[in-house]
Amino acid sequence: METPGLIVHGEAAPFSTALRSLVNNPLYSDVRFVVGQERQEVFAHRCLLACRCNFFQRLLGSEPGPGVPSPVVLSTVPAEAFLAVLEFLYTNSAKLHRHSVLEVLTAAVEYGLEELRELCLQFVMKVLDVELVCEALQIAVSFGLGPLQERCVAFIEAHSQETLRTRGFLELSAPALLLLLRSDKLCVDEAELVLAARSWARVGAAVLERPAAEVAAPVVRELRLALLAPAELSALEEQNRREPLIPVRTRGTRLRFTPRRGGKGEGRSPGSAG
Repeated sequence: METPGLIVHGEAAPFSTALRSLVNNPLYSDVRFVVGQERQEVFAHRCLLACRCNFFQRLLGSEPGPGVPSPVVLSTVPAEAFLAVLEFLYTNSAKLHRHSVLEVLTAAVEYGLEELRELCLQFVMKVLDVELVCEALQIAVSFGLGPLQERCVAFIEAHSQETLRTRGFLELSAPALLLLLRSDKLCVDEAELVLAARSWARVGAAVLERPAAEVAAPVVRELRLALLAPAELSALEEQNRREPLIPVRTRGTRLRFTPRRGGKGEGRSPGSAG
């Protein structure tokens, strides 16, 4: 009776190195991509992509033919992120960088690469900082990445003042900003939060070509105006006359009494606002 066969394994490193040498290599390539706004040409191998990723299997079809455009244009993914995805598909590993990991994460989610997505999430949580956190929060909200969303909110709660000054904060979507405004643990005075919300609305108004008050409408009701001191309320009223942001009905009826921590770590209550 013949004995069962035995699977033996050679060294993994030379195999991975050989496959890595094929990433973006025109040698034997049978599919060509044009990726990113820079329209960089990237070479790949249809069989590898199709067997490793359902997205590419559907995109490229089972057989090469006239139905598959040449080159395949993927304009929304930056070239660096796309090459990292290819490296992972070819070798099951990828070199991640702080400046581009969120773009790789986005591609991993869109292409259904769960293992790469988890590796990116782990990396993001390790390198999270003030400059990165709002962009990471936006991606977490957009794709429903709960653990990353919670980690980002907790980080912003601990570094609120620094985060409010970043460009990433000004570029948050309304749903992402609402998450922050509903937090009871932000280490910032409410007056500073109102100013930050106004700056956010100005940027949104310029981008969307809409009035700032209209852009701010979904979020201003979460500003806790009852925590403002009388002088701060007066200043807000004056600024609101010059640049409408908070509707009168909001200022008159939508006063929240949940205390939020102040910038120096001291809890503020309705009584302290005057």
